[in-house]
Amino acid sequence: MTSAEQMSPQRTATVEWAVKRMRAIGAGLPPEDGVAVFNQVYLSVTEDFGQRLAEGHFEDREAAGELGARFAGRYLTAVDATAAGQRAPACWRPLFQLRGHPSVHPLQFALAGINAHIGHDLPLSLVDTCVTRGAGPDELEADFNRVGELLIGMEERLREELMPGPDLLDVADPLTHLVGSWNLSKAREGAWSAFRVLWRLREFPELAGEFTGRLDASVGMAGRILLTPVRR
Repeated sequence: MTSAEQMSPQRTATVEWAVKRMRAIGAGLPPEDGVAVFNQVYLSVTEDFGQRLAEGHFEDREAAGELGARFAGRYLTAVDATAAGQRAPACWRPLFQLRGHPSVHPLQFALAGINAHIGHDLPLSLVDTCVTRGAGPDELEADFNRVGELLIGMEERLREELMPGPDLLDVADPLTHLVGSWNLSKAREGAWSAFRVLWRLREFPELAGEFTGRLDASVGMAGRILLTPVRR
């Protein structure tokens, strides 16, 4: 892949471009790979997001499209960094390190990816979008909530599709406890709060950098807990 085909968090491509990248990533991975599990979930959400974008579901279509592209770009940058032998952000490392663990359930892989993406990538993408568009948090809040509705619906489908059935409850009890300790609505609220803090710290780059580093580390710690092996 050439440098022109790659996207850093500072460059904005399109949601359509991100969908193509995710399809290519999925096609190159075995379905049981933990990154493939998350990638399939995120691909489905991004396709749905793109459709709603085209239908005018958002108040500010251009801002929402830029946010969606920047948001996806941070995940894709982490994939590219790992493939190149570089260190991904701390929030993504547990998923990439444990992606082949036989005792981690697919639901755990999916939630660990969502945790990294919502907890760390979303607030940074919101800041980038506001800076480049000369907008403030209030101008993105309504569309942020619309994206949240989409994500919550995805989480509900995900738990229904990947959670073991009642006949496996004896085995799944630790899994039920583990995945029940993480909640997307709370993670989304935390992302918005982190965004507002970073927005206020943009004139203090040293403090903003320290806050971002600690956010990255704490989200990564939560991801490692979500990936605790549970299958016997």
